[in-house]
Amino acid sequence: MVMSPQFALGQAVHEVVEGLSLLPTKERFNKKLVPEFEKVWEKFSGKNGGFFDIETEFKVKERGIAMVRRVETNPGPLANLAVKLNMDLPYYFLSEPDNIILCGKIDWMEYLPETDSLHIIDFKTGKVGERDDSFQLPIYVLLARNLQKRAVEKVSYWYLEYEDSVKEKEIPDIDLVEKEILNVGKRMKAARSLGRFDCPKGGCRYCEEMERVVAGEAEYVGVGGFGKDVYVLRPRETEVTSTII
Repeated sequence: MVMSPQFALGQAVHEVVEGLSLLPTKERFNKKLVPEFEKVWEKFSGKNGGFFDIETEFKVKERGIAMVRRVETNPGPLANLAVKLNMDLPYYFLSEPDNIILCGKIDWMEYLPETDSLHIIDFKTGKVGERDDSFQLPIYVLLARNLQKRAVEKVSYWYLEYEDSVKEKEIPDIDLVEKEILNVGKRMKAARSLGRFDCPKGGCRYCEEMERVVAGEAEYVGVGGFGKDVYVLRPRETEVTSTII
């Protein structure tokens, strides 16, 4: 895993906001969130968060503080009852014969007592909105449907950078999505067994950071969540200004 300023921001904000679901509903906002964010941020300060200059870290940290303050001021559905899955990384077998599992960590599940159903909420800490054809929320619906008994009534994104409330999205045909994801999983399994990973785009930005790690350009900084090795990449000279977020 490559740690970057944006990734550090997302992890710190998620840890603080998602942690609220572990508290009793009436006690959730008894304490200020900024001091908790400051405490969490210590894990991502400096090189551990992919920061190589004080100015960048200060600006990114201020963005995180603004986000948790937004939640504190406008708790919305986070002040209501919530449901938690008792798994560190929720998963189920998408196909047992193919030994393919689907996993993912759902940010928040609001409980809707009127219908005994769920409202899945995904927190976004970036500045760019999620694409309409993203599989992220449908994957969460699949996980919720297969790992507990309540139906999913609503799904939403919460863009913590600039929105005071959640933005509800339409739930697609989940059975069709499951088939599409299974097809992707089968192609991934075949590519892995053959040791042949052909990029359909002939190379793109998604693999660039890991390619730099393999090339020896990264610095190892420790072990992160789920036992993943964490690396940081010093910005190239042409990238320096782009790291000031």
